[in-house]
Order: sequence, then C-alpha cells, then structure tokens
Amino acid sequence: MFEAVVLICLNAGAGPCREMLLPGFEADNQQACEAALAEAPPQTPAGTAAFCQPKGAALAVDEIAEGVFVHSGLIEEPDEVNLGDVSNLGFVIGDASVAVIDSGSARWMGEALWRSIRQRTDKPVSHVILTHMHPDHVFGATLFADAGAELVGHERLPRALADRQANYLESLHRLIGEEAMIGTVSPDISHRIGAEDQIDLGNRVLTLTAWPTAHTPADLTVFDTKSGTLFAGDLVFDQHTPALDGSVLGWQDVMARMKAQAALRVVPGHGAASLPWPAGAAALERYLQTLVTDTRAAIADGTRLGDAVKTIAADEAEHWHLFEAYNPRNATVAFTELEWE
Repeated sequence: MFEAVVLICLNAGAGPCREMLLPGFEADNQQACEAALAEAPPQTPAGTAAFCQPKGAALAVDEIAEGVFVHSGLIEEPDEVNLGDVSNLGFVIGDASVAVIDSGSARWMGEALWRSIRQRTDKPVSHVILTHMHPDHVFGATLFADAGAELVGHERLPRALADRQANYLESLHRLIGEEAMIGTVSPDISHRIGAEDQIDLGNRVLTLTAWPTAHTPADLTVFDTKSGTLFAGDLVFDQHTPALDGSVLGWQDVMARMKAQAALRVVPGHGAASLPWPAGAAALERYLQTLVTDTRAAIADGTRLGDAVKTIAADEAEHWHLFEAYNPRNATVAFTELEWE
C-alpha cells in the first residue's frame, strides 16, 4: 500500500522536519497513488508538494467486540520516547461509515490511527467524537477533519479548549518534541452536544451523552448499542491514577448515573482496552470516595491545604501508577471544592 505525504519543516526549512500524511490518497501501488494526487491535487503549504511513498506505521488496536477497535496507550507521562501515546483511542465501524472516539496527543497519532482504520475498511470516517478537553485525547483530530469528518464534542468543549489550548500545545511541544508536533493544531468542534444525541453509522447507532462537570467540565460518553460497548473517556480510569480537573462530587454523581447504562463493557480513557461494566469502575469509585472522605476529615481537623495534600488518599498509592504525579493535584482540587460545603 502507498499513501500521499508532504514534507513539513520548521524554521524556514532548516528542520526539524516530518512527513505529514495526506488522508484519502491510499492506493495499492505508487502509480495509482500518484494518479489520485493528479486527479484531485491537495492544498499543501507554500513551497511544498505532495508525493507518494509506502504507507507508514499504524497504531496497534484490539477488536474488543465486532466492529469495535481500541488502541491502548501507555500508562506514562508524555515524553520524547512515547511521543504522547498515553491514552486509549477507538473506532467503531458501521455499514456506512466509521466513527473515531478520541484522537491522541498530536497529528501523528491521528495519522497512525487512520492507517489502522484503512487496514480494516475503506468506509469514510464520518465523525470524530472527543470525550473531553485533555490534550492526550484531542490533538490528532484535525487529520480526520481534513478527510471530511465532523468533529463532535460536549457543548462546553470549544470554550474549555480555547481557554487551555495554548498551554496544552506549549507543554506538548516541550515534552514530546517539535518534530512529533509538526502539523498539530487545536480541533474546531462543529457538532456540539448539550444533553444527548445519536449518530447512525449504518445499522449501528451511537448514543452520545454530555455530562455535568465531573472529571472535567466537558465530559462526553459514547454508547454503541449494537455491541453494548461504552466509551467512557476519562470518566473511567484503569491502572493510571485518576485525574481530577472538575468536581469530585460531580464525578461521583455522574458515575452513579452511568452505572444505570446497560453496557456489557467499558473502554476507559487509560488502562485496559476494555473492562466489564459496571464492575470495571469499582477501583475508580473507591478512589473517589477515599479522596472525599480524607479531604473532609482534613478540613474538619483544620489541616492546612499544603499539609493535607501529603496525606489525602495516601492509602490508594499501592493501587495506581503515576500516583505522585496526580494525587496531590486531585487532593488540591478536592480540598478547594469541599472546604466550602
């Protein structure tokens, strides 16, 4: 298989450089790929030209149910080795089209996910659904928009991204490197979900639910009725310490409501490709309750925030990876919320 790419360089062509995928020109051989480029020449940055070459690497995915695929990200912080591959991404294939759920930390991940899809179907990618605003889930999306997909998210997602995208992008450039970030821009959400909506992929209906503030202010879940699969984004964590960027009480309330969903399995935002539902949320629920209980106790004892964050939820450390990176932040957010009860 061949694909079309364009060489993009920073610093007036002096480097670093990256071959950026142009989706939609895949072909069995170079001649057919070049013919497709000649028939519909893509827009490329000034001074560059598209060319064809053997296809690049695809993300590894597991088929967790018929037509439902998940890529399991590493349980690590983004760095120059993993290049930001630290979250779970998925796609669902219907009779007419494909929906992607979350897109990774950078455009290169969207490209690699596109190749995984093309290994399995030539149906168009009609939708990219972003479960929340965190950078490891959203910044691969514009690759799919370039291919004609509609970008979907919580109605509060555009504002949440606008407020944070500069910091997110600066941080990723620093952590994973300039080369890996070439072509990465913030996504433009064209379909905004305020409560509940449905997307029909052809004999396969996805139900999208926008939740009140919980893990973040803009959490969205996706339920595939056909397979009984719930894509929870970071409303469910596995192995990776949960990250609180919203309301701990709101998160507990949303989890209680989500458990009523008649799903067979859940795809967490981090960790295993899938877990049984609702049993797969038990560890998260325990952690959130410990966070609330310990925070309330610290507040009642008059403990200052700086001291409280060292002990809140400390008993949970043995159950999670990256605990020291995330638990102090969670304790700070929980303390700030609960001290005003």
